[in-house]
Amino acid sequence: MDVNPKSRRRHTAEFKAQVVAACAEPGVSVAAVARAFGLNDNLVHDWRRGRSGAGKPAATSLQESSAEFIALSLPSPPAASVASTPAPSRAPAASAEAIRLEFKRGAIGVSVTWPVCAAADCAAWLREVLR
Repeated sequence: MDVNPKSRRRHTAEFKAQVVAACAEPGVSVAAVARAFGLNDNLVHDWRRGRSGAGKPAATSLQESSAEFIALSLPSPPAASVASTPAPSRAPAASAEAIRLEFKRGAIGVSVTWPVCAAADCAAWLREVLR
């Protein structure tokens, strides 16, 4: 009896990047991309998550390929009011009292508004999202 099991295919980083880029197109399903490239959709999902094989992170993971500094502007603290002129009573503007984050992954866009008084919680949440 001659048994010749299929050998395991190895894919280059360029090929993986091409497949992941095809998944980022609007309106495209991961299953359709996997089928078009002759791959298992679970394998493509792993590549999109940055996993490549035996628990090793892929060379094209989001953390490595697009790490950049994003400057956030925070509102200035309110100026001290002069005693001779009373401060006008007004409702605080939502944009001046909130942190607004917008980011996009593939076809999904996320917009988050977070109160400035909880900036540390916002930073902790964002660290978890970007893992």
